[in-house]
Amino acid sequence: MTRKLSRRNLLTLGAAGALAGCGFQPVYMRTASGLAGPAQRELAAIDVNRIPDRPGQLLRQDLQERLGADSDAAVHRYDLVVGFGITGEGIGILQDNNATRVRLIGTATWTLKAKDAAQTQITSGSARSMDAINIFDQQYFAADLDNEQVQRRLASALADQIAMQLAVFFRHRAAVASN
Repeated sequence: MTRKLSRRNLLTLGAAGALAGCGFQPVYMRTASGLAGPAQRELAAIDVNRIPDRPGQLLRQDLQERLGADSDAAVHRYDLVVGFGITGEGIGILQDNNATRVRLIGTATWTLKAKDAAQTQITSGSARSMDAINIFDQQYFAADLDNEQVQRRLASALADQIAMQLAVFFRHRAAVASN
């Protein structure tokens, strides 16, 4: 039985061939022996410092989960210091100047420091994410639940960005060191 290659399959094969030819490798790629790659090993060695307030706690938990910092197997060689804040602006305004929809913007600035006596700064960066919430009249409990969910989504999106920035940094540093 012969099978025709669809256009999508041909494009996928072509893209895979092009990426292989340019030296593309996944950030979280394992070593040839099956062990964790350089990015995963270095991410697991990061200790995430405490971040104040409830949204900061959510961000810290998400970062620990993504970095693998909860595992006791890795020795923490780095401190990740994160500044985090959420601002809001009304985007749905009634004629009486009451907001019915608020855009929340989460911003995080981070610095990775070595756990040495001088607290040497290794790298730093920032992340930003937006979400929105509807405001309902006389429904305070629903608004509180919505606000909590938006804070969780912002923390999750920011943790994804920070973890990816760190993984790319460590992957690039390992590639430069091996050359």
